[in-house]
Amino acid sequence: MPHRRNAQQRETLTADFHLPAAGLSAASETLPKSEKSRDYELTYQVIWDFVSISNNLEDIRRSWAKMFGISGSQWLILMAIADLDHGNGVSVSDVSQKIHAVSTFVTTQTKILERLGLITRNVSSVDARVVLMSLSEEARGRIDALTPRWEALHAFIFRDFDAAALHDVKEKLECLKRRTKMAMARVAED
Repeated sequence: MPHRRNAQQRETLTADFHLPAAGLSAASETLPKSEKSRDYELTYQVIWDFVSISNNLEDIRRSWAKMFGISGSQWLILMAIADLDHGNGVSVSDVSQKIHAVSTFVTTQTKILERLGLITRNVSSVDARVVLMSLSEEARGRIDALTPRWEALHAFIFRDFDAAALHDVKEKLECLKRRTKMAMARVAED
């Protein structure tokens, strides 16, 4: 059973986000009070579930990174490069967008990863202002060695989802990512 919050708690939570306590959209204002309360409690719990999932994934990321002797953020950069690079390297800008980090942070961290022998950084032959990054052979080999464990972990996490369910979840998460980005912009304006 979801934790029930009283009106004062809800008002405090919305005030923390600089949002109007009465509601955010005309759609929510047309709902009966009982549905508004139910929807609020359910969405609030979903948000806490996202926080929990994010924390669990962060702990997993730190564990994988520890095997490489790097930070969780550096591991995330390695995984972004592995995901984005299709043979020609990937730019700092692309990695920054993928992991939602500023490019100066990615540049600093990739220089460290290069010194550790985990990535290569080369100036683009098309645009000398762009640095293209790829995993080093050492990093590829070490990641390949972890593939069976990685696949077992993914199989465990997603074992209750068939392909159709995963596509549905992915579409809904894309929608939530767009809306949370818009919400973030609105909160930043206040």
